[in-house]
Amino acid sequence: MKKKHVNARLICQVSAAAALVLAGNAMAADAFSSDSKWMTGDWGGERTKLIEQGIDIKADYVGEVGGNLHGGYNDDKTARYADQFGLGVALDLQKLWGWDNTQAKIQLTNRNGYNISNDRVGDPRAGTLSSSQEVYGRGHMVRLTQLWIQHQFFDNKLDVKAGYFGEGEDFNTFPCDFQNLAFCGSQVGNWATNIWYNWPVSQAAIRVKYNINDELYAQIGAYNQNPSQLEHGNGFKLSGSGTAGTVLPVELVWSPKVNSLPGEYRVGYYKSTADANDVREDVNGFDAATTGDAYKTHSSKHGYWFVAQQQLTSHNGDASRGLNIAANATFHDKDTNFIDNYQSVMFVYKGPFDARPKDDVGIGAARIHVNDDVKKNAELLNASNGVSDYDNPVFSPIRDTEYNYEINYGFHVTNWLTVRPNLQYITHPGGVDAVDNALVAGLKIQSVF
Repeated sequence: MKKKHVNARLICQVSAAAALVLAGNAMAADAFSSDSKWMTGDWGGERTKLIEQGIDIKADYVGEVGGNLHGGYNDDKTARYADQFGLGVALDLQKLWGWDNTQAKIQLTNRNGYNISNDRVGDPRAGTLSSSQEVYGRGHMVRLTQLWIQHQFFDNKLDVKAGYFGEGEDFNTFPCDFQNLAFCGSQVGNWATNIWYNWPVSQAAIRVKYNINDELYAQIGAYNQNPSQLEHGNGFKLSGSGTAGTVLPVELVWSPKVNSLPGEYRVGYYKSTADANDVREDVNGFDAATTGDAYKTHSSKHGYWFVAQQQLTSHNGDASRGLNIAANATFHDKDTNFIDNYQSVMFVYKGPFDARPKDDVGIGAARIHVNDDVKKNAELLNASNGVSDYDNPVFSPIRDTEYNYEINYGFHVTNWLTVRPNLQYITHPGGVDAVDNALVAGLKIQSVF
């Protein structure tokens, strides 16, 4: 049996056994109660006691189905399933050991399954730019996703966090309630090629935040850029072997109240100190696809981002319900990065119906643009190889712009279970005009144990 299947089976068995034991210890009214925050309940009050002592056990599950209803590269209809188990613990070290203003976190994740985007929606030679199942990726394996300690100094003005974690945990952060990757999580990590590693990959890192006032803070970080941590079997790698450089993000975050409704606005910049290859030119400044010489190397790469989230309305005076808008934009180094810019906008209405006050409905649109030099490079490569027929296996697809759209409805079944059916439409999958636009049906399941 392959190791990845052993890992997946082991974590499933352990999670199931733990759930049964804990549910058995809980009062019957608590386990599977719709009012409980956790599927396994409060364990007869023991879970609350642990939290009061500074130990908050985290266990969750995300599962996503994607089925190609129409179009795409391969219109043979099928469905794919991908999922992620999470198990961790958040520690309040002030409660546990008397360490003032100190917290810690340990988190493991395990991903499995397959993605409809890879060979049905997109041409396998080019893939897709986004993904219809955002939870897919980074290998079928168990990973150490978080291992950090955090401390606040000077009456909580200065906040320092160190250990192993990803950039998107603190910088360019964004919720993940949609299923399409273009609307989920830190977007810089999706488009900053090979340098910014999002969840579930961790890196040796430090983040320093300074709270300027109650609404405004600035932060800077340093993250070890180590491509070997992406490799299968390196989910628990803590050594620095394979280090290529350091990713240095800075960000300013403003959280105002507009008409008494919350908002958050982020602007940031990143620089990678690792060498990065030019996407078009060779070492002499000519077209590498034509000369056949090695691509020119740059000493760094960079980019910047904007994120805006704002609640626009309340619902009959209830601020927990109402219309929210969010927008993302990232811009990247045109010399070295495959994607040079991305933009998205999303609208989410929370509590649309009085009978379903915790449900939500969302709609989003995203644009992902491929660097013009990447497009030109493919044209030169095809000319150099003497191929012009798209169906020729040697042909390098010409990529330009991909558009992603999603509409979804989140059924808040219980406080610990949300089921989110969705429809996605992908225009020019992979940025390839020759690939038919695709319609994908999705289903996202989010549960907290």
